[in-house]
Amino acid sequence: MPLHQFGFKLVYLALLMTLVTEGELEPGTGVLVLISLYGTACMLAHVVLAHSIAPAPVSVCVKANKGPAHTGWCVNSRSDAGKIMRALFRWSVRLGSEILRPAGLGGLGGFSGVSAVGSVKMLHYRTEERGRPHSADYRIYFKTSSGKYISPFHDIPLYAVEKQDNDVPAKKQKKNNSELLFNMVVEVPRWSNAKMEIATKEALNPIKQDVKKGKLRYVANVFPHKGYIWNYGALPQTWEDPSHTDKDTNCCGDNDPIDVCDIGSKVCSAGEVIQVKVLGILALIDEGETDWKVIAINTDDPDSSKLNSIEDVRLSRPGHLEATVEWFRKYKIPDGKPENQFAFNGQFKDKDFAIEVIKSTHNYWKALVNKQTKCGEIICQNTSVCDSLFQCSDAEATAIVNAAPEFGEALPVPAEVWICHHLRHRT
Repeated sequence: MPLHQFGFKLVYLALLMTLVTEGELEPGTGVLVLISLYGTACMLAHVVLAHSIAPAPVSVCVKANKGPAHTGWCVNSRSDAGKIMRALFRWSVRLGSEILRPAGLGGLGGFSGVSAVGSVKMLHYRTEERGRPHSADYRIYFKTSSGKYISPFHDIPLYAVEKQDNDVPAKKQKKNNSELLFNMVVEVPRWSNAKMEIATKEALNPIKQDVKKGKLRYVANVFPHKGYIWNYGALPQTWEDPSHTDKDTNCCGDNDPIDVCDIGSKVCSAGEVIQVKVLGILALIDEGETDWKVIAINTDDPDSSKLNSIEDVRLSRPGHLEATVEWFRKYKIPDGKPENQFAFNGQFKDKDFAIEVIKSTHNYWKALVNKQTKCGEIICQNTSVCDSLFQCSDAEATAIVNAAPEFGEALPVPAEVWICHHLRHRT
């Protein structure tokens, strides 16, 4: 049966990354498919088939970086197409890539994926940029692989599983703290300066650049550091309750999701959702508020299996923890503010302590989205939280994003962002 009779539509090719390596398209009289792989990262060119294609076979070729074509198929029937879908998925798993699940038209619709400039797929979540980078209207919205808009604050689960499959229900988390994994929303890539954060007071809580006194905020470079020295972000579905006084710090929460420092070697992207292993925690006191800083490592990092505690970090990465304390102590000094203080005399607490803090902030978040505590200016709108009184429809969520400015050209970064500040050491 000719392929065009199955009603495939949507004609386009979109690359997830610009580092597209060599690929090969076998010549044919129909539509072609290309999957390009770079190491273990997937550069996925989406295939899209139109109603109007000629009743001709479709040639499909998968090729890895600097390698021969692995295989090729000719599609003449629905069953052939199904075989190719399964084979592509098997190859993608073996080569460290990922094929997005089919969307629409039963099990053989067009691939769900990125469809516009300013969109990037991260794990099973995608982002959509709006506005102009380095401007006050710039936003990064989140959506599922099927295009459903979500809140990164409320809809992305706190707990992760070792292997996340879009079409398979999440397995229950193991109760042993040493085996717990968490989802982390990356707000600020390592070595960058723009203070990006989840906008807790905006609908759908996109990532935006913080603004203070009418100016976009950039973290100063305090010698010897350049910008943030880790991938910095937050754990979803957590909230540091400003009405709760912590028994250990004697300070209230800072009204934000709990912060995370990913010490892995990969430089992530703003809006990327990664799975992390928690190693410890630091209790920063920021202008009289408790501002916990979770220390964690990306589970994809080569050192992840070796680092299981804060002491492992201290032994294998000498100076890293000390640099972290100094960074948080001094990063506001160039803005004319005093040094930050710490509970526990600036000592890191261990993994078990950290996970208990995370669990408590998760409980505060649950109370927040279930109207069991005052939310103040926090926007709890979500599209998937069970029993939440703040759920909105997909149409409402789409309308929120569509109302934002279109993605545009980035504005220049102010020259003062590149200044390096040399501060006197404490005596």
